[in-house]
Amino acid sequence: MICKRMTKMQGQLTQKGSFFVWIGRLVAAICVCATTAAASPEDSTPQGVFDAMRSSFQPAKAKGVHARYQWDLSGPNGGEWWIDVNDGTCKMGKGKIDHPSVTFTAKDKDWVAICHDQLSGTWAYMTGRLKVRGDQGVARKLGEMFP
Repeated sequence: MICKRMTKMQGQLTQKGSFFVWIGRLVAAICVCATTAAASPEDSTPQGVFDAMRSSFQPAKAKGVHARYQWDLSGPNGGEWWIDVNDGTCKMGKGKIDHPSVTFTAKDKDWVAICHDQLSGTWAYMTGRLKVRGDQGVARKLGEMFP
């Protein structure tokens, strides 16, 4: 039974492998700056991750991009954060944004763990710990604008 499930999962990963690799790379690119945001991963919070993202924004990579990103994080340090990219400019805030292009949903601890390479973004996505809804093309651009 377990072998059949593993074989089936391997087949699905082969078909969807590039998507899962992309999700993992996207999350890693978004969060790579978070390792410098706090003294240690245990002390880090989602707010610290977003503060670090603010300083890593690359306006040249955002020319011609019009996208709205939403994060819905549950847990004691959770909350809602948004980023609005508009032709080389970026606004960020806490709360909800109208009509997001992409929404990321996770637990606060999972998001921080992903950002500190303690949890694989691909694994989190495959196991439902990270959900990505919306325009995948727009989601890909996020990693370029916030390296």
